[in-house]
Amino acid sequence: MIDRGHHPIEPWRLRETRLALDKLAQSESLFALSNGHIGLRGNLDEGEPYAIPGTYLNSFYEQRPLPYAEAGYGYPESGQTLVDVTNGKLIRLLVDDSPFDIRYGYLSRHERSLDFRTGILERDVDWTSPGGKRIHVRSRRMVSLTQRAVAAIEYVVEPIDQPARFVIQSELVANETQPKLSDDPRVAAVLDNPLKPVSHDGGENGVVLIHRTTRSRQLMAAAMAHEVDTSVRYAMDLDVRENWARSTVICQLQPGETLRVVKYLSYGWSSLRTETAIRDQVAAALSSARFSGWDGLTAQQAEFLDDFWDGADVEVQGHPELQQAVRFALFHVLQAGARAERRAIPSKGLTGAGYDGHTFWDTEGFVLPVLNYTMPGAAADALRWRHSTLDQAKERAAVLGLRGAAFPWRTIRGQECSGYWPAGTAAFHINADIAEAVMRYHTATGDEEFLEEVGLELLVETARLWMSLGHHDRHGHWHLPGVTGPDEYSAVADDNVFTNLMAARNLRAAAAIAVRHPAKAREVGVDREEEAAWRDAAAAVHVPYDEELGVHPQSEGFTGYAEWDFEAYKDKYPLMLHAPYFQLYRKQVIKQADLMLATYWCGDAFTPEEKARNFDYYERLTVRDSSLSACVQAVMAAEVGHLDLAYDYAYEAALIDMRNLHHNTGDGLHMASLAGAWTALVAGFGGLREREGCLCFDPALPQGMSQLTFSIRWHRARLKVHITEHEVTYTVHDGADCSVSFRHAGEPVTVTPDTPVTRALNKRTPLLPRPSQPPGREPRSALSQNGLGA
Repeated sequence: MIDRGHHPIEPWRLRETRLALDKLAQSESLFALSNGHIGLRGNLDEGEPYAIPGTYLNSFYEQRPLPYAEAGYGYPESGQTLVDVTNGKLIRLLVDDSPFDIRYGYLSRHERSLDFRTGILERDVDWTSPGGKRIHVRSRRMVSLTQRAVAAIEYVVEPIDQPARFVIQSELVANETQPKLSDDPRVAAVLDNPLKPVSHDGGENGVVLIHRTTRSRQLMAAAMAHEVDTSVRYAMDLDVRENWARSTVICQLQPGETLRVVKYLSYGWSSLRTETAIRDQVAAALSSARFSGWDGLTAQQAEFLDDFWDGADVEVQGHPELQQAVRFALFHVLQAGARAERRAIPSKGLTGAGYDGHTFWDTEGFVLPVLNYTMPGAAADALRWRHSTLDQAKERAAVLGLRGAAFPWRTIRGQECSGYWPAGTAAFHINADIAEAVMRYHTATGDEEFLEEVGLELLVETARLWMSLGHHDRHGHWHLPGVTGPDEYSAVADDNVFTNLMAARNLRAAAAIAVRHPAKAREVGVDREEEAAWRDAAAAVHVPYDEELGVHPQSEGFTGYAEWDFEAYKDKYPLMLHAPYFQLYRKQVIKQADLMLATYWCGDAFTPEEKARNFDYYERLTVRDSSLSACVQAVMAAEVGHLDLAYDYAYEAALIDMRNLHHNTGDGLHMASLAGAWTALVAGFGGLREREGCLCFDPALPQGMSQLTFSIRWHRARLKVHITEHEVTYTVHDGADCSVSFRHAGEPVTVTPDTPVTRALNKRTPLLPRPSQPPGREPRSALSQNGLGA
């Protein structure tokens, strides 16, 4: 766990007051910068020491074979692994003849700070070389949110108490050595020299290195250029080779004099374009960056983030650490999707290569709901990426003997990359998650053009898969046997409640949108008979229910399984690293919220009493070995009246990486859990839901949280929700002609810019006592962890 004593709690930035060498991997992830296209891990400027060097381009990958002890029909033959591309972060420094390396000499001060309002990572170092020369180093690093292909670094050095000669070596380096950190299956595969040189050239206008991957045949280019600012004489030199380039600046400085170097970087890749086109692309981006200059780039960044925070900020009164954490979370979710532009949003964003850089259902299920309300254009682009992979999904369905599209469980470019068939083949719920994301985006924006362009076809092809998977029994009930739901400690079960309910929603949405867009529906082959079949299946969907216990089994027969021996494993989490999946699959033990996710997303399918009983039952079985769980449990704990427990889970979701709660933050941040921090607060305590196309709120605050304020974008307006202990005020603050209609605790409300509305909060009284959790899996108390005490 990272020591929060060296990460002060501040509302708008993450600051590190000293460098902990044993926690480099975590800090590299925490201080990562990205715009959804380029990702730079928070490595030190000089490159060493490091835990995992990382420079990533979204969807730039290499193929690798997937070995099987026993192959089977339909198994994927190759996997895809995100490539650590050419590193442009490197700026090495020599002071006289001593390399600047924080492991040598004497380090008086080392501070880094990531400001969520400017998007700038700052570093401030006071170091004395082994030769006795004391220097001051300041650097600022950014990945542009306005110029997609651009990153930049400002690097300033000065001697403190005596003259010194400074040599700055700014580099581009390909094929850095990748360490193997552990045997954890969630860690990325190690690629050996994945980048093959194609060409290299350089001159006074910049350097370009071009490489290609061997198997995936993708071409990428990295370019750099520099500006030097100093009052003294200096010399520059340039050396360019196949796999590296170095620009060297040398000068002699007196105390009070400084040497400032601004490094501009640009990156591009393609699987289709020529070497010449890629070279020209990065050269143009580099010219654009130099034209803007460092000051122009930082001003553009601040303006972009000002607009984002105006419609996305969440203010938490009463818990400073949670306040910091939710802004950290939102900033990284923004970075993951802002300029992805029809590329995938990986589960780690571009902060690390954990899970090989793959995208899962996390994106549609957890990240896009946040982007819908904070940066809807990014959500639409992510769904357009899914649509661009529709042909691969249809091919996969055909291989499995099914109609429609079978979207991959894990992928980078659209092909299934899971070699584990209960997930890669049976976890079909990802189809319904994608369909739900389509409808959520449309509901939040009213974007009918999006439905015509990509939404309807996604709904249709996902619906067709359900019809070829499901069947009506002799009593007319519609079943989905042999599927894997969200819970990864269960597999290949009959009638998983989440999957069945979500499939029914998918079918109803496809039928409804086909009626609204008949021409487009006929274009993709939908007729009235098919629409009717979708409605019939949805209406007849079987939802298992245990009458004796008064709860819904997660899947048919689940409540009849033997209970897991939680006491014997209380010190052995995550269970998947200590117990065979076969044993997990046949017992009542749950990795992550499954039935609880059904009660959240499909809330209208359950009564309040059923939700309370289900929550009580499954809370005792859920071990939260997945980062996807705490935020869902927070939302449902709040809905059934356990506000204090919801507070604890919201805290866990938000602090997962800042406190390294799952002990693998070094592999990259957990984007779904970070997005879930917003969900826990806004959907949990704000009570935000979408019901039949209508925006709904039913707020309630836990003890210790005195106020909660958040803004969301709804169609063309920005709605601010300010919640205190006894009341909530709704305000529109975007445009004089905008109004927002919604329901507050079931009451219709309309707010205009001139007429804020205030309503009293309903009291939440739980139907059942607060439930216990499995031994060793009780969440940390948000109140006891509060920096102010409680």
